[in-house]
Amino acid sequence: QVQLVESGGGSVQAGGSLTLSCTASGHDGRYNYLAWFREAPGKGREGVAAIFITTGTERYADSVKGRFTISLDSAKTTVVLRMNSLEPEDTATYRCAAGRPARLWVSSDYDYWGQGTQVTVSS
Repeated sequence: QVQLVESGGGSVQAGGSLTLSCTASGHDGRYNYLAWFREAPGKGREGVAAIFITTGTERYADSVKGRFTISLDSAKTTVVLRMNSLEPEDTATYRCAAGRPARLWVSSDYDYWGQGTQVTVSS
């Protein structure tokens, strides 16, 4: 069984930075992508960054491109999301996801989810 445990998050002023981490266990070939999604009140779940385990290829949503960076450790078990130049619009619950998505930004294509961590950006 795949388990995803997130850490990081918190509150920061606009323009600040935060780092989120997600450690995965129970891989056994059950997923080939690790990704971060976020959910804000009144909005749907939005994929923000993803990384292909095999090659380390990174993908970003347009809303965070140039500000967020996703990376994978050498053991390929911990994925980190570095968030810079944060804006109030980035306020959301961020969740780590793992799966073999046919559609990268469609949350239902991911099988495994972390519990979520809150990011709050004040203006």
